[in-house]
Amino acid sequence: MADPTLPTALDLPMVDPLPAPTQKYFDVCQDKLGMIPNVLRAYAFDIDKLDAFTGMYNDLMLAPSGLSKLEREMIAVVVSSINRCFYCLVAHGAAVRAMSGDPALGEALVMNYRVANLDTRQRAMLDFAALMTTASATIEEAHRETLRAAGFSDRDIWDIANVAGFFNMTNRVASATSMQPNDDYHAQAR
Repeated sequence: MADPTLPTALDLPMVDPLPAPTQKYFDVCQDKLGMIPNVLRAYAFDIDKLDAFTGMYNDLMLAPSGLSKLEREMIAVVVSSINRCFYCLVAHGAAVRAMSGDPALGEALVMNYRVANLDTRQRAMLDFAALMTTASATIEEAHRETLRAAGFSDRDIWDIANVAGFFNMTNRVASATSMQPNDDYHAQAR
């Protein structure tokens, strides 16, 4: 990286000063997380792009869903593991450890979700997310039926597909720009 103070290898400094609503959002992150995630700092060179990113992220990961917040984080980690996205593995691996209270689960999902102690529902969900990541064009009705048999509604399947799709996109952006995870993530929930 050219400048270690920047969150990516690109010379795209944050807007300065940040607009009041963005500064308020960053202040909330600082209060709740103890940091401003570097992914937010990376997008803050263009407030419209930051707002689009955070709007989609917050809707997919935090809004009401038939998927728990932990399940959505699990999808993020499995997709990121397949894509070998350093930023997302570190950040979302920490979230899985914290939300589950199980550091071993977070580590297993980072390395190979197939060795994790998962129930039938979680296994079906993560198998679908993995297939979507490696060979989305091969998905057929039988794959959706497997999810339905595991207890997922069609709305849940939509959410699984969208979370997996979002992280497939963000993994590629993070890897292409050498986005660096905040150091604080490494020690969380261990």
